[in-house]
Amino acid sequence: MHDNLLDKTFSRFPHFDSPNAKVQLLEKGGSDRKFYRIAAAGGISLILVKYGNLRDENRHYVAIAQFLTGIGFRSPQIFFHDESEGLIWMEDLGDRDLWSYRDEPWAVRQALYENTLDGLLTLHTRAHIAYNGHPPTLQAEFNTELYRWEQNYFFENCLGRFFNIDTETLAEACDRERLEQIAELLAAKPRVLVHRDFQSQNIVIKEGAACFIDFQGMRPGLAQYDLASLLHDPYVSLSESERAELLAYYIQGLRELGFEPAPDFEETFRLCAMQRLMQALGAYGFLGLVKERPRFLEHIPPALKSLRGLVAQIPGLAQLDTLLAGLKFPADSAS
Repeated sequence: MHDNLLDKTFSRFPHFDSPNAKVQLLEKGGSDRKFYRIAAAGGISLILVKYGNLRDENRHYVAIAQFLTGIGFRSPQIFFHDESEGLIWMEDLGDRDLWSYRDEPWAVRQALYENTLDGLLTLHTRAHIAYNGHPPTLQAEFNTELYRWEQNYFFENCLGRFFNIDTETLAEACDRERLEQIAELLAAKPRVLVHRDFQSQNIVIKEGAACFIDFQGMRPGLAQYDLASLLHDPYVSLSESERAELLAYYIQGLRELGFEPAPDFEETFRLCAMQRLMQALGAYGFLGLVKERPRFLEHIPPALKSLRGLVAQIPGLAQLDTLLAGLKFPADSAS
């Protein structure tokens, strides 16, 4: 397999053809794609992505990358795309993602997060304008059905599959009518283009600047969803004061760019954070138990803690709040 990938790389990039060229398989989240680092003499390297046909969005990665580069949203340079083989050769941004700085002093992390938010502001204020003129193929927009799907994904794969809550309780004791109202409320708000998975492991730090990857799920949605994905990221623990500082930085950035946030901006942020955490918790349960990748189950406790804090602040979710407060972790799981 590796020899075949090297041969294909050599045919496209002859300067990589040397006896010392190496292929390294990179571990990358819950994706169905495979990532390889191709390294040659002289310290040069690139990333080769191999994708299949299971997810249509993978085929659109290159067009979206080129679109994002055009609006100034920092993403890896694409060197070559062989669509028939499902292969993408692109810039190697290195191994230091935002997650890898999680234990650094706040002064260090704050600068990186603010740089990241500057990029997010570029996406949220420029992309939807450029999209109207030169649109890449995107995934289906955030609408009531998608928000409802995220909620059900959480109920099925986290509360049902991981915590063994029975279907009757999930149907009758979780404020489902109020959650439906929230889905409809969010779906009615004006949209911009959003990354969709804007968390610390999809933000690579190169020479002190944030670069963004895994954006093939980009679609019309709410800016607060991306913002919540970053500030309520289960992979990184932010204090309430740190989160408040970063939220204020983003809002001020909007104003400096000439966009006045809606009066309910922070309320919408909390609702989006709830939605995002439900989606993440559903994914952890599905990947951990159905796809048999148990390491994802380790992220359930911090994500659930964040979700409980948000649900307690949202009116009309008393039943769900009570249910979450009483959850007992399975004996053989992290808690």
